[in-house]
Amino acid sequence: MHRRLDLLGRLAPLGLLLGCAIAWGQAGTLRAPNLVEISPQLVTSGQPDAQALAGLAGAGFGAVVYLAPPTVSDAVRDEALIVARQGLVFVNIPVVFDNPTEQDFETFAGVLRGLAGRKVLVHCQINLRASTMVFLYRSIIAREDPRAAYESVSRVWTPEGPWKRLVQQMLRKHAIAFEPF
Repeated sequence: MHRRLDLLGRLAPLGLLLGCAIAWGQAGTLRAPNLVEISPQLVTSGQPDAQALAGLAGAGFGAVVYLAPPTVSDAVRDEALIVARQGLVFVNIPVVFDNPTEQDFETFAGVLRGLAGRKVLVHCQINLRASTMVFLYRSIIAREDPRAAYESVSRVWTPEGPWKRLVQQMLRKHAIAFEPF
């Protein structure tokens, strides 16, 4: 908390204090669409705005994994730079929404494993890609109960079309008997 206050104190002269107050809640929680705290170390959400992204280090985050192409209409310009300036790791895996692949999941799983020990924000545009990829990671890699892991997805949406097929394919491939649909 003291570190967050120091950050806010440095931003105030720049006229950014008001923006940080809007982007961050009273308890220092990230404000973003469809925010789901999976654990103290893992959060999923839709696209945070630039002000929220600028406060991630102060909230204890160590990394951001962005799962949409950076060319989508609501992407934050210079997100990688905003995140990197705070000393955080930034990884973009541009998952095409209409065509998520097993390779997308494998890449994501490798990245998330590599970020062990850091507080990670996994986001996309509205938390459809992010919630689903994190569910698969929790079920397949972390070996969590898929019923419990799926609760975080169902708070946001019910995967359909290519996302439903990807979930079914990956669960079958890893012999996980769970049919969420």
